[in-house]
Parts: sequence; structure tokens; C-alpha cells
Amino acid sequence: MTRFSLVGGAGFRAQYYLRIAQALPEHFQISGMVVRDESKGKEMEQKWGTATYRTLEQLLANEKPDFVVVSVNVSEVVNYVLQLAELGIPALLETPPAPDLAGLEQLHKQLTLHGARVQVAEQYQFYPMQEARYGLIQSGQLGRITETTVSISQTYHAVSLMRKMLGITYEEVNIRAMRFESNWVQGPTRSGPPTEDKLIPLQRDLAWLDFGDRLGIYDFTNNQHRSWVRSNHLSVRGERGEIFDDRVLIQQDSCTEMRLDLKRMNRGELENAEGYYLKGILCGERWIYENPFAPARLYDDEIAIATCLQKMADYARGGASFYSLAEASQDHYLGMMIEKAIQTGETITAGPRCWATAT
Repeated sequence: MTRFSLVGGAGFRAQYYLRIAQALPEHFQISGMVVRDESKGKEMEQKWGTATYRTLEQLLANEKPDFVVVSVNVSEVVNYVLQLAELGIPALLETPPAPDLAGLEQLHKQLTLHGARVQVAEQYQFYPMQEARYGLIQSGQLGRITETTVSISQTYHAVSLMRKMLGITYEEVNIRAMRFESNWVQGPTRSGPPTEDKLIPLQRDLAWLDFGDRLGIYDFTNNQHRSWVRSNHLSVRGERGEIFDDRVLIQQDSCTEMRLDLKRMNRGELENAEGYYLKGILCGERWIYENPFAPARLYDDEIAIATCLQKMADYARGGASFYSLAEASQDHYLGMMIEKAIQTGETITAGPRCWATAT
């Protein structure tokens, strides 16, 4: 059983952690929340049955979490994490960890260099399909990876996937980018489905990240990941084959052609009576991904965040880093450089920053 506390428990992102803990009581338990507004705190207590406190000091005087999830405005992150670092309590932060380059460099100086035990909840790499694609890359069947196109989510989320698929760390990169503007029908937002049929301005950002021997292509349209009329896409190309969304093409060294599919396998469909949940993903005859939280009824984003929580629990007990502050800083930095390339129309060279040597 892993016990964790939440700072910023009334926010949109914090609700994910609460739902996951409720769905996986054998894995996670909420050990109190910091909700500064008393009336909101009372509402959260009634809704979730978890104690709330107005300050971090009050929470830590009454709770003993394995780690603390800090889900607050980026301007407030440092103070909370420094308090936790002084007490030796690991912290899991949200993305992005700071608003700008100066903030990222300051975080490195204030937190990493002072030994703060920090990880960042970048969940996109832990989506079931991304785990399956990465597993196929790791198998070596595609050969050395040279290209990836990521059209999944905005800037730093997409860059995190790009770096992982290409095997990139903190190498120098040349970035070219452009923005195409048009109109599209308004679709769902964070607030829910559309309530009227109307056209709104659309911005499609395209960027080419040239790492010398590897190429990353970024392609994202505003709110694309929620849209009903725009598709998400990810492809990976290696020397011996490619992954194109859920299709796998490989030429074996015997000059034999292979065509496979990444197939999601759900329980609870048709006559199956095991309950509705994702069992895993098959590639040919091999289970390339198995849902570690089955049979809980979680959707992909929740499975990914639950994976972050499980890896954070391992990290808090002395395990390996899974997405460090340095990695989060690098991805946000490259995202900002993509935006700069769009605004200036110039090729931007992004070299290693101060966090590149952090472990």
C-alpha cells in the first residue's frame, strides 16, 4: 500500500489522483490534502472522504505520506518542494515544472543541486499504446530508430514522446517551424462537449527537430487531442521497419516481409463477462503490453497517471528515477524553442542547458 498526500487537492489535475486512488484502493491511499480554501476543503471531504488541511505544515503534523503530489500553480512549486526537501519527503510535480527558461534554471539551482528528491508526472509515455510502441522499439525488430512523427499533444508532452522514441537525451538540436491558420468546428474542451455548432480559429503548428542523425517531427493543432474531427498520430521509423499508429511493417534479415497490428484487447465485450477493462495490447501472437491495473475500470490517461504514481512509490523507496526534473526541464525548453522558431521564422539551435549533467 502506497500512501500519498495532495497539495492543491481541489484543482482539475488533482481530481485524477483522487479517482485513481478510489479505483485502486489495494494500491494507493490518499493521506490528506492541502486545500487552502476552507469551504472547498469541506466540499472535498464530503465528496472523497479524505481529510483536508489549509497548510502543508498542518498536513504533515497529522499525516505520514510516502510522497507528496504537488499540483499547484508553477509560481508556488518551489516553496512547497523546498519544505518537503528539508524534511526528506519526495515530491511528484505536475508539468511544466516552471513557466519559462529562467524558472527552469532556477529550479535546477534550488532543488536539484540541493538534493531534493523530485520526479515529474509526465504521463504520456505511459499510455498503453505508447508503452507497446516503445516495447517494440526495445525488441530491436525495427533496427536503429532514425525518425519519429508525433501528433499527440502539445509541445512538452509531444517532445517527451519524441525524445523517448528516438533515444535522445540532451543533445543539440536545430529546429525549424511554421504555423498554419484556418477555421474548424469547435469541439469538446476541458469543460465538456460543444454546446453550439460554430467555427473557431485553428492553429496548426509544424516543427522539424534535426538531431543530426535522427529527426523528430512535431505536428499539433490546438485542442486536437480532444477533437472529434482531428486524429492523433504517431509513427516511428527504423532501419528495418516502421510503426504507423497501430500498424507495424518489418523486413526481416531473411528478406521476409512482416505486417502486424498493435491490437487493443478489452474484456467485457460481447459475451465476455469478466467486467469492462483493458487487458493489454497484442502484436501478432505476443502480448507486448499488459495492463498492470486490470481489472480496474480506468481509461488510458488514468492508467498512465497510475503508472506514474506506482513508479513514484518505487522511487520514494529508493528505486530508479522515471522522469526527472532535468528531463521535464529539457522537454519544456525544447517546446519553448519550437514556439520561438514559429514566431521568428528562423532556424533555432538549442544546445545543452545547466540541467543536462543532472542525474
